[in-house]
Amino acid sequence: MATSALNEPGRAAGKRSFRNQKPKPEDQDESELLTVPDGWKEPAFSKEDNPRGLLEESSFATLFPKYREAYLKECWPLVQKALNEHHINATLDLIEGSMTVCTTKKTFDPYIIIRARDLIKLLARSVSFEQAVRILQDDIACDIIKIGSLVRNKERFVKRRQRLIGPKGSTLKALELLTNCYIMVQGNTVSAIGPFSGLKEVRKVVLDTMKNIHPIYNIKTLMIKRELAKDSELRSQSWERFLPQFKHKNVNKRKEPKKKSVKKEYTPFPPPQPESQIDKELASGEYFLKAHQKKRQKMEAIKAKQAEALSKRQEERNKAFIPPKEKPVVKPKEASTETKIDVATIKEKVKKAKNKKLGALTAEEVKLKMEADEKKKKKK
Repeated sequence: MATSALNEPGRAAGKRSFRNQKPKPEDQDESELLTVPDGWKEPAFSKEDNPRGLLEESSFATLFPKYREAYLKECWPLVQKALNEHHINATLDLIEGSMTVCTTKKTFDPYIIIRARDLIKLLARSVSFEQAVRILQDDIACDIIKIGSLVRNKERFVKRRQRLIGPKGSTLKALELLTNCYIMVQGNTVSAIGPFSGLKEVRKVVLDTMKNIHPIYNIKTLMIKRELAKDSELRSQSWERFLPQFKHKNVNKRKEPKKKSVKKEYTPFPPPQPESQIDKELASGEYFLKAHQKKRQKMEAIKAKQAEALSKRQEERNKAFIPPKEKPVVKPKEASTETKIDVATIKEKVKKAKNKKLGALTAEEVKLKMEADEKKKKKK
């Protein structure tokens, strides 16, 4: 009791000091706290973190195509060597056409079996061992994108897949440089190995290409993002104002019908019943006429139609006999005195032309030639 009573004043003093303590001003900004410092790496998982090992054995198996058998047989000792460093057993079954990986009693890393499973998956998808073995590193991941079911038409699928590769693999090379990922297009899948941020971009580009969006648009945006990431001020800002907005130009518009049916206004009442032939005859009074009177009326209507047609035909025939309108005669204007031709001067010119031989020089040209010859003689 005495000890507790002695401690109580100390606790009370501690509480008072905690209440009166003012919050310290933060030296760093929130943006700096949220960003990962450059050069920082997560510490590797060692045996000290899990000294007792794993409780149960885990294993994964995957099938591989027949054409990969020769390559896998050749590189399998290297695969086993790489996995043995992490205490993982690997077996190759050529009869069944499968690869299996499983943990051992010495395995201490619980996630290494998942990385070993990804390794054999990548080897089955025609990725070389040199690239596939990178998946065992902590900062490297992989993504196998299935593109076979995205496009129904086979020819269209082949064209879009080729568009992703580009001429001589130039588009694929540009993507690899921008995303820091290794990309392998094989059959109905696209395998990518690299950092998580790069894999996200690769998946987006591949899926957009299969949706008929050219990869060059995504490459342009990636190039702009790469330049913006270098600026420390723009890291915490939105980049939408810098990124290009591409619009679809070749949108297939639905063909509209020539005759558009206009919907009538809805009314709860049914439409009026159409009149029958008897109703029409009753309204006009024909119903009460006798048979010979009805016949006479029909004949009169026929004769009236015939007479109308005959008059129209006659008018068309008479059009040929109507003379066309003549144009008014335009009187020729009197020639002005200024534009009158001088006949005398023309006659003199003709006489001079007759006297002159074809190709002969004029008097002035002859004089100039004589003077030039005299100058040449003097010089000699």
